[in-house]
Amino acid sequence: MMAVTIGAAVALGQGMATSNRRAEARRSLPAGKVAPAIDYRDIAKEGGLTAVNISSVPKPKNYIVETTGNGVALIDYDRDGLLDILLVNANESIDDRKPRTQTLYRNRGGLKFEDVSAQSGIPPLEWAQGVCAGDFDADGHTDLLITQWGSNVLLRNADGKFTDESAQRLPREERRWSTGCSFLDYDRDGDLDLFVAHYVRFDAKKIARPQDKNHCSWKNLPVVCGPRGLPGESMSLYRNDGGRFVDVSREAGVETAKDYYGFTVLTADFDGDGWTDIYVACDSVASLFFRNLKNGKFEEVGIVSGAALNEDGREQAGMGATAGDYDGDGRLDIFKTNFTDDTPTLYRNMGGFQFQDVTAAAGLAVNTKLLGWGAAFLDADRDGAKDLFYANGHVYPEVDQAKLSESFRQDRAFFWNRGDRQFHEMSGSAGPGVTERHASRGLAVGDLDNDGSLEIVIVNMHEGPSLLKNFAPQGNWLMVDAPIGAQVRVTVGGRTQLEEIRSGGFHISQGDFRAHFGLGPASKARVQIRWPNGEQTDLGEVAAGQVLKPRR
Repeated sequence: MMAVTIGAAVALGQGMATSNRRAEARRSLPAGKVAPAIDYRDIAKEGGLTAVNISSVPKPKNYIVETTGNGVALIDYDRDGLLDILLVNANESIDDRKPRTQTLYRNRGGLKFEDVSAQSGIPPLEWAQGVCAGDFDADGHTDLLITQWGSNVLLRNADGKFTDESAQRLPREERRWSTGCSFLDYDRDGDLDLFVAHYVRFDAKKIARPQDKNHCSWKNLPVVCGPRGLPGESMSLYRNDGGRFVDVSREAGVETAKDYYGFTVLTADFDGDGWTDIYVACDSVASLFFRNLKNGKFEEVGIVSGAALNEDGREQAGMGATAGDYDGDGRLDIFKTNFTDDTPTLYRNMGGFQFQDVTAAAGLAVNTKLLGWGAAFLDADRDGAKDLFYANGHVYPEVDQAKLSESFRQDRAFFWNRGDRQFHEMSGSAGPGVTERHASRGLAVGDLDNDGSLEIVIVNMHEGPSLLKNFAPQGNWLMVDAPIGAQVRVTVGGRTQLEEIRSGGFHISQGDFRAHFGLGPASKARVQIRWPNGEQTDLGEVAAGQVLKPRR
């Protein structure tokens, strides 16, 4: 989001988060290379997904907390083998403390869904933001953390019925604005710990509104203030001690990073040493990168790693983030969405915990008018190379009435992976589900009908969600069901794909835990797994078209 500096009598123009970067020309495909057919269509309404997102009123937006939107989770909460959908809601205004329903849809099969919110046990909440999932008590049921502007909510899943166990299991804290989160086993003791990002120390009494005399502005429009000019935050790490979470932020070294505006959390082993690291996409400041020192502590190395700023050394407005091995070199790369007048950022993992901004080189710097949120690496055509999808939407409804080349609702973006470290933009030809315009926020991907193709669920502000399915022909596939922190390698014809099972990501959302691999025309593939404790299993060659559930 936007940068702002607030003076004693006037709020100065916002713009730190935008670079006024010019879009590069779209590149033609090399001779002999043909893009696949991609046909995403929105089938949410046909499937019964009609709940309207509550994230303040459509307009006016008076405070920044009303603009950031909500997350979504794809989890099999009832263990019937089908992914269900949780849609997170906030509230209609900061003064309205009436708890709002968090909408849970049970997957009935055939991409049809039933609203089971009333019997789910998930309580109505005041101002929910994001969500992540993990089995923190190791009972075989997927639990949830819902972040809030307020107190976070830990929901224990007891055989398909959730109970709020926040008071018993989470540290007592002052009211904070939490955003992204992730369950992870950072200390490799066999249970899942919890990392939570925080955004702004928000106090409406101390912030000017667009209609106030000392308002904030963007391109001469009176708009909501923040995040710059507002107090930033530090991040939180909670260690799992027998099912209770203890705040170890200070001793672990994550609290030392102060005055940041944290959004989406990525947890993965980025340097291949077997220990989980933590990346936080931050708004209007350098992003954070915590390298696991393997002794219960982390070192913040964002700047020195090359993954905190863009190639110009500029801070960006990081919102969404996703990790994936787009170039097939066996290392997890990072893609981050940013504000309008800028490009998204692709950080290529060069090894040795060094990253390089390759956005322009990869053909991704072709649009600077989109304001990106949820993002995902996914293999849409199942050819064995990770494509890119991200959802967009402005933060200021006022842009629709201004004489600007901006719009509150925006189309989505899809980039096909050419297989040569470059992407080809197909946003205009990837189906109506991509070209339709919404003010989107959270996003998650998962195989909702178990046919080997990943669906995309998107939260749209002030309307129902989108459920995108690709109806175009695709290659063969394989999925692997493994615990959080496991790394899965699939090899076909000498080319290896890497996936790591992660909690959180996208934009404050939760996707399918199962690792998904496109195999192209191949009918079998070799599968290798490195478990969270470092042990390795080689399954040899297995047949395509199945979900593997290996056990150590």
